[in-house]
Amino acid sequence: MGQDNCKVPPQPGDLIEIRRPGYQHWALYVGNGYVIHVTDEGARSILGSSSSISATKAKVKKELLEEVAGNDKWRVNNKYDRSRTPLPVKEIIQSAEQWIDKQVPYDLLRSNCEHFVTMLRYGEELCDQV
Repeated sequence: MGQDNCKVPPQPGDLIEIRRPGYQHWALYVGNGYVIHVTDEGARSILGSSSSISATKAKVKKELLEEVAGNDKWRVNNKYDRSRTPLPVKEIIQSAEQWIDKQVPYDLLRSNCEHFVTMLRYGEELCDQV
């Protein structure tokens, strides 16, 4: 399992940044070791592969953080808390759970995994990685 750079364990509603080679994957911590995130598993892409760079649809999954992170490092990163007020935790979790197993549009620049989790936490899509 990747290492957590935080000294504090994640709390429900926290944004989790997973450092993949060349990019960051984002998930929302929902408690008991689980995250909800956008994955390209089962998604169709314009190039016929399941690469998240070319995918146009993605699926929302609830999975164990340790399985999603694998050997990659991860950390809690609620970076937008400095400029945005998070929604109440109960509302964040309820909203996130309604998306499980649903297919969502995916676009690297306008609708990616970070956009998805920030929409859940803050009520608006934010992303500064692209």
